[in-house]
Amino acid sequence: MKNHTGAKNSPIKPSNWPLENLPGLSGEYRDRLVACGITTTRQLIRKASSEEQKLALANQLKIHIQHIRKWVAMAQLACVPSVGCQYCGLLLHAGIASVNQLAGVPIHRLHQQLKRVQVSTMHRRDLCPSIDRVTQWIQQAKVLSNCHR
Repeated sequence: MKNHTGAKNSPIKPSNWPLENLPGLSGEYRDRLVACGITTTRQLIRKASSEEQKLALANQLKIHIQHIRKWVAMAQLACVPSVGCQYCGLLLHAGIASVNQLAGVPIHRLHQQLKRVQVSTMHRRDLCPSIDRVTQWIQQAKVLSNCHR
């Protein structure tokens, strides 16, 4: 399908989630973000897109900027529909901190990293997402990263 400019429309749209779905975000911090007018992952990404904005938000919330960086990274990864809030934390623990990074990582290398994280944290290899799921994440990340260039 093409739009009026002749370019192909992306069948994949970035996902947007309520902040309460973002893993690792306590109720207290979520309430502080809501008080700042941030209720969704997209709003968090928009209001903390630059280092200056992250620092300003951290100062406003009276927290360390590292918390903001972590939440924004997870919110960005959660934009990938097949990743969502269910797997964004796992990807971050595996060393993937952005959609562009996810788009560029080799499938088998990421799958191995995910297995290592699952075994070291959960002591369960069987909880690791399948190669097919990891492939889907990377394919969707490529589409989304190409949309933002």
